[in-house]
Amino acid sequence: MTSRTRIFFSLLLASAGAMAASARGEPDNKWLPDMVFAQVGGTAEDTDAYALGAVWNWDWSRRYDHGVLTGYTEGTIGRWLTDDAARGGSHSYTQVGVTGVLRFFPGQGNNRWFGEFGLGANYITPVYQGEGKSFSTEFNFGDHIAVGRILGSQRTASVALRFQHFSNAGLETPNPGENFVQLRYTYQFRAR
Repeated sequence: MTSRTRIFFSLLLASAGAMAASARGEPDNKWLPDMVFAQVGGTAEDTDAYALGAVWNWDWSRRYDHGVLTGYTEGTIGRWLTDDAARGGSHSYTQVGVTGVLRFFPGQGNNRWFGEFGLGANYITPVYQGEGKSFSTEFNFGDHIAVGRILGSQRTASVALRFQHFSNAGLETPNPGENFVQLRYTYQFRAR
């Protein structure tokens, strides 16, 4: 797969996510995010990751017998820092991603606890090389599972513990992937 094809695919996914986020019917504010977040995490191989991002809620939910399913699109910009003695010290990488996320609230939907699953496209530059691992592409997929809790009497904040995996899904080899455990704080600054 050529670099141009990967870039086109990433832009296509980003556009699809933006269109889903803008389907709320708020023509004056459709590009303003509903929430912002800060995230910190790391790997077992001494790579730390820091990220900031924005969330656009989908004007969509489904009620089931065991809970309520909702969704959102997130945009992320982050920094990965490695301390790789074999390669002569510290290295940094920039991550930019767009992810679609499904969030499930058990019970009648007023529960503060939630679980979620997300899948998205990420551009990580330069090509990531961690302790004993080397990616083969700058374009990678990122998927995560998380458990979290809504905070505050107005339900304007949340915290979540996330497990996130990055890899190119076998588009090129080597494809060792990298796993992060992350803590995220999200704040809703715009009323819904």
